[in-house]
Amino acid sequence: MTTRRTSPDSGRATGQVAGLLLAAGGGRRLGGRPKALLTHQGRPLVEHAVRALRAGGCERVHVVLGARADDVRARAELPDCVLVDNPDWEQGMGSSLRAGLASLAGTEARAALVLLVDQPGIGARAVARVLAAYAAQETRHPQDTRNSREAQEAQEVREVQDPLISAAYAGVRGHPVLFGSTHWAGVAAAATGDQGARAYLKEHADDLVLVECGDVAEAYDIDTKEDLSRLG
Repeated sequence: MTTRRTSPDSGRATGQVAGLLLAAGGGRRLGGRPKALLTHQGRPLVEHAVRALRAGGCERVHVVLGARADDVRARAELPDCVLVDNPDWEQGMGSSLRAGLASLAGTEARAALVLLVDQPGIGARAVARVLAAYAAQETRHPQDTRNSREAQEAQEVREVQDPLISAAYAGVRGHPVLFGSTHWAGVAAAATGDQGARAYLKEHADDLVLVECGDVAEAYDIDTKEDLSRLG
């Protein structure tokens, strides 16, 4: 596993990377309160996560909804977001990840940056730092080529070296996680239950670039009623 520190100002990947927010959970351990609708600083939690993605550099944002999706649409202000319904949200986060990646098919996105709605301590600075690592990696492997043979060779290189980047906290992998597009099919196939991309990332640990974000974000989850004290 490779650990690489990058500057948040070393480059911004705009247009190429879609922000993918997983916000479908029903909050079972919170007494059935959907996490997207939890109040933080006077607004639904889903709005804060979308702002983090946008401020961090993601121009396109897809939001996967599930539990009380109609209420989220009615109460949250999510302008210019692509809202993706996951009818199988009760099966766990894996189903939301699959739905979100499927929604990116046919777009211009070459990578997806995945963030979870229940981690309000992770903001725009962590998103920007992961995007900077992506921009640096893309600069080392440019996609523009002069002829068809070079294009074919470049595609072969891309399939091997397509970015797989994760924020880390004291060296431990966390969110957000960025998947280059050639990883999407494999991630979707491995995403089951509440595991999300965990199995895929473990299998591809040697290809994963870790970007330390512990100095700019806190990777706690809002999972239990006790955790609600972390919300403002």
